[in-house]
Amino acid sequence: MTIGRIIEGRSPAILTCEAHCTIGEAVTILAERRIGALPVMENGAVVGMFSERDVIYKLQGLGSQALVMSVRDAMTAPAVTVSPETEALEALSLMTRRRIRHLPVMQGNRMVGFVSIGDLVKYRIEKIQSEAEAMRTYIQTA
Repeated sequence: MTIGRIIEGRSPAILTCEAHCTIGEAVTILAERRIGALPVMENGAVVGMFSERDVIYKLQGLGSQALVMSVRDAMTAPAVTVSPETEALEALSLMTRRRIRHLPVMQGNRMVGFVSIGDLVKYRIEKIQSEAEAMRTYIQTA
């Protein structure tokens, strides 16, 4: 299964923040929406990712002063991305290797989706359950 199939049918609206936003503003978005990361945009392009981890690292180093800094100064850049054609297991492996939990889905220079490790684990569990059911059915009919 490809990433394109996983994001198929989702709302085209993707929650993002601008690179010039303050860390405090981005934290508000993360908290209100109960999400772990945001793609960071500048001039319509994805320039990085801003996650809970980025907040923690800045707060640990600078304390509450970090909240008035721009997201540009805390984000992880460049963003690690995938295309809609990327296989789900390949994306999951990439996330594991890079120790990240979110991937913008890019088609050329345009972001067309966003996946989390939760999306990919859900797909993997459903696939395993389907294979197990097929095996049980085969065994019962043999």
